[in-house]
Amino acid sequence: MYRKFFKRMIDCLAVVLAMPFLLSIILILAILIKIDDGGPVFYRGARLGKHGKVFKMFKLRTMRVNSPDLRNADGSTYNSSHDPRLTKIGGVLRKTSLDELPQLINVLLGDMSLIGPRPDLPEHLNYYEGNEGKKLEVLPGLTGYNQAYFRNGAEWKQRIQNDIYYIENLSLLLDIKITFKTIHSIIKQNGVFTETGNS
Repeated sequence: MYRKFFKRMIDCLAVVLAMPFLLSIILILAILIKIDDGGPVFYRGARLGKHGKVFKMFKLRTMRVNSPDLRNADGSTYNSSHDPRLTKIGGVLRKTSLDELPQLINVLLGDMSLIGPRPDLPEHLNYYEGNEGKKLEVLPGLTGYNQAYFRNGAEWKQRIQNDIYYIENLSLLLDIKITFKTIHSIIKQNGVFTETGNS
């Protein structure tokens, strides 16, 4: 019942109630991004959704305009505190995860949930092996098990297995635990960046 009905209801209610406050924060951050380098405020990237449906995920832009696409050896997105592509405000947004706030729009649109596996890039579908496609059985989340307990500290394949663990144990109690653990992880700022990859 929770997975099929109440989870979506809680998502929509929480977003609607928080939206006035969060829109104020997004507006302030949008102004700072514009002041920083004058480029576009938002970034819309293609991501894998439930059952493999591709959707456009909203983020506040953290990288310089026309930055090259850098990947780690496993095909995951390169993410480092020393990434030269990051703007000045972009580094702060990454550390605090504030760049993810516009994904509340994706939650309202039904592309995402507040809590669930973080969405992969569409091409990552070609790298799934064994039971890894199980990750696509639920809506991707604004935050999830990995973000709460590891941030970006776990390797991509391990993150997928953590996502499958979440799906197999999905419950209201687990989502509540992930919510509070995410807040704690953001405050501590542990595991925000992965320092390996191609540059």
